[in-house]
Amino acid sequence: MTATTGTTTGAAYAAGYFTPSPGAARTSAMIRAQAVLETRMLLRNGEQLLLTVIIPALLLVVFSGVDIVDTGAGRSVDFLAPGILALAVLSTAFTGQAIATGFERRYGVLKRLGATPLPRWALLTAKTCSVLVTELLQVALLTVIAFALGWSPHGNPLAVLVLLLLGTAAFSGLGLLMAGTLKAEATLAAANLVFLLLLVGGGVIVPMDKFPGPVRSALELLPVSALSDGLRDVLQHGAAMPWGDLGILAVWAAVGLAAAGRFFRWE
Repeated sequence: MTATTGTTTGAAYAAGYFTPSPGAARTSAMIRAQAVLETRMLLRNGEQLLLTVIIPALLLVVFSGVDIVDTGAGRSVDFLAPGILALAVLSTAFTGQAIATGFERRYGVLKRLGATPLPRWALLTAKTCSVLVTELLQVALLTVIAFALGWSPHGNPLAVLVLLLLGTAAFSGLGLLMAGTLKAEATLAAANLVFLLLLVGGGVIVPMDKFPGPVRSALELLPVSALSDGLRDVLQHGAAMPWGDLGILAVWAAVGLAAAGRFFRWE
């Protein structure tokens, strides 16, 4: 009787009758769970919401309603809306992600996550998914506000999508590179400084033709300038596909992601 019971128990164990079954979950399930967690943490962070949602929305409303900057012929919102969309991508994919990842690295969060069954590439994938979800919410909110202000966009939606995805890749690579190489405090200061500089000099709210020729030529090579100009060409002027701006973003994305993969330190 005892032998029979032991044999039955061994067979049941071998068949996997006991739950929970030990072992890691599927990688896709781990990425999904981590992405949901990253998104919740971002949406619960008041400072991140200020940076990613409130500031772009306020800039769109204020500069559309008050003639502070001469944006040329036409309504101000038609010029500003594409630039603010580019700013939203910058704030989430670069500034917000760099600061959050930098402090996670400082407090040992990344080190602990690296010791779990979640692969490091899967963690970066989850962070990217979180960024994309946040950007989707940003674009939806800013589009509603822009429509309420009288915005009338044109152009190919596919071109807009490609621009936003390439811009996200470019800024994510640069943000992760900064977060993975600098100290958290330095990342905080540098990321905010870059955000302010690109807000003024990236063609977001100030037209590029307001800058001197040599300065303008240099500024047009920046990723936020390429993204804002590309979105403006499509949404304001009805261009089909701004290949020049896409090329600039593709180069920044390739260089930024490659450098982040090469130099990112988890501790």
